[in-house]
Amino acid sequence: MPEYVDGNRLTLLRSGEQYFPALVAAIDAAATEVFLETYLFADDETGSLIADALARAAARGAAVHLLLDGYGARDFPPRFRRMLREAGAHVLFFRPDIRPWPIGRRPVRLRRMHRKLASIDGRVAFVGGINVIDDYDTPGHTPPRYDYAVRIEGPLVARVRAEAARLWTLVSWATLGRRWPGWRLLEPHGRDADPAPQAPLPAPEGQCAALVVRDNLRHRHDIELAYLEAIAAARRDILIACAYFFPGRRFRQALAAAAARGVRVTLLLQGRVEYALLHYASRALYGRLLADGIRIYEYHRSFLHAKVAVFDDEIACVGSSNIDPFSLLLAREANVFVRDRRFARELRASLEHAMRRGARRVRRRTWRRQPLATRVAIWIGYRLARLALAFYGYAREH
Repeated sequence: MPEYVDGNRLTLLRSGEQYFPALVAAIDAAATEVFLETYLFADDETGSLIADALARAAARGAAVHLLLDGYGARDFPPRFRRMLREAGAHVLFFRPDIRPWPIGRRPVRLRRMHRKLASIDGRVAFVGGINVIDDYDTPGHTPPRYDYAVRIEGPLVARVRAEAARLWTLVSWATLGRRWPGWRLLEPHGRDADPAPQAPLPAPEGQCAALVVRDNLRHRHDIELAYLEAIAAARRDILIACAYFFPGRRFRQALAAAAARGVRVTLLLQGRVEYALLHYASRALYGRLLADGIRIYEYHRSFLHAKVAVFDDEIACVGSSNIDPFSLLLAREANVFVRDRRFARELRASLEHAMRRGARRVRRRTWRRQPLATRVAIWIGYRLARLALAFYGYAREH
């Protein structure tokens, strides 16, 4: 169950246009430390913007820790690495083994660091789904990318900082084969340890929120269970926007049960083809979802990368986790669940605006009349996806 804490100040950030200026401002104000985790770090204008901000923070004495995924950020520019190293920043890669085709049954190589979060001075944090990449570099789409993040102040920042420090320490130990000096980050009250920055005091009339992470140890199903709890509690309305949607049986049954008890369940999904296998495999579920009374909208205006949800205008979720096998069974992810009507209504209004401007509803009647070629592609995609899950030993879980 999510561990909610009161007294936070949360700001919903829409796409990189709002996220990157807020992130740079926070980094430029850093006095003691910066943690930044991202799956992608592109060699573009946005990548340069963030790298420059990190270098400035390190040059003035802040302890800067940049953690990148070894596959997603495998092309991290050498010039960024040199600039950060010369400024005194530290850069690590999560599982840098990037061979494209694992030999044998080695799903461990598919376990990536997919979360996108930051902690600055233990006072400000960011969690969401936005990578460090130019939102306007979207060939074939109307920019910008459609995504969200949350800026956090208050007690929840301490949890974000602890998660970032823990993963940084584990990766540094695995990378260097010994206790990197950063191990002290996990022992702020130990002998000779530097104290961790103190998070701000709870804000009066602040917002209630929880950080929910997924790893492959104690928190393997936490994000999925948090979703299922919110779905089960919903009585009026569920709105989920997800870039990659290929849920397991338990998740689909929860949505169907909600629709059966009169809840209006709406899915906003990616309408454009990005990864063909997942695109067609996910559409094999449409017929059953539509038959269960679930409304499906496909977003065509731009590149949908959001992973958010609203339940009864009471609970909202923003994070990095898709509802697919990669996010729910393999990757490290981080989502924020918020119990606050104002925040939930703001997110809902943003989603409904996007649906009106750039989405088309999928009707059950027309879905049944798909062209033969499309039906064949869907059947093949679904079978291949199931085969891949079975090959790596995840078929029963999903």
